Amino acid sequence: MMEIIQEYLPLFLKGALYTIQIAGATVIFALPLGAILALMRLSESKILNGIARFYVEIIRGTPLLVQVYLVYFGLPMFNIHLDDFISAVLAVTINSAAYMSEIMRSGIQSIDPGQNEAARALGMPKSLTFRKIILPQAIKNILPAIGNEFAVLIKETSIVSVLGIKDLMFASDTVRGATYTTFTPLLFAALLYFIMTFTVSQLMNRFEGRLSQSNG
Repeated sequence: MMEIIQEYLPLFLKGALYTIQIAGATVIFALPLGAILALMRLSESKILNGIARFYVEIIRGTPLLVQVYLVYFGLPMFNIHLDDFISAVLAVTINSAAYMSEIMRSGIQSIDPGQNEAARALGMPKSLTFRKIILPQAIKNILPAIGNEFAVLIKETSIVSVLGIKDLMFASDTVRGATYTTFTPLLFAALLYFIMTFTVSQLMNRFEGRLSQSNG
């Protein structure tokens, strides 16, 4: 067991790094897209609200694997050829943005409506009220949930290995094929996934604690 891990450790670590990069890039791109969707959901426009709701329901109602396949195999049909890494990030971003939008919408709706009414009574425009009063508080409220989404993405990106993208799960499959052993590479991959998600969770817990102290 240890001999296999020692021999293929660089491959596992490279795969783990690739996994972190995919998850990190997904969060970066899913945040603004999720924010746009959240604002559309909160919009008074029935059209914008309906489009955002339809997007969220479609994404949440279909498997991530299907979405990955649609992006990876569907785009070339329209003569759009992307790098494997970009294809993976795009597919997972499309999925994550739906969940990010719900996180952000809940964060915005958690703010006391009285603050918005008070700002408007003072003559502040609606857009300025949102940017200066509502949004900063909402961001503080949703940071733990965003950190949790990052940890979830680290695990969910394992699905891109079916496309031959060299993440941690792909490394595990490679080692299984080379050594004809199943338990050891899967167990070690699971350990690395746990280390990554646990580290992210602990960092977010500490950050949330410091944020609570500063607010107190």
